[in-house]
Amino acid sequence: MSPQISTSEVQLHVLRLLAQNPQIKQREVATELGMSLGKVNYCIKALFNKGFIKVDNFKSSKNKLSYIYLLTPAGIAAKAELTGQFLKVKMLEYEALQHEIETLRAEWISHQEPV
Repeated sequence: MSPQISTSEVQLHVLRLLAQNPQIKQREVATELGMSLGKVNYCIKALFNKGFIKVDNFKSSKNKLSYIYLLTPAGIAAKAELTGQFLKVKMLEYEALQHEIETLRAEWISHQEPV
């Protein structure tokens, strides 16, 4: 994950992982997203404080440090909103990159010597 990633993008990635695998460990989230464990812990606490996720211990777990992360209705709505925002940003980046590629290709072709 890029060091210049926005907070909302981090939250989106964490919400997506928690939605896909509610039993995922924070260390696994950190590895998957290329973030520090501390940053993941901070993000999960922020999502919890915003009411986007609910955190419970496994009922049958012998290891009481095992948690399950459940998205709340507010979390599901936030995930949808963040996904829309992320998609808009990435589409604008994609269009700008496409334009830059076309410009560079045209410059390159115009500087090629005819065979």
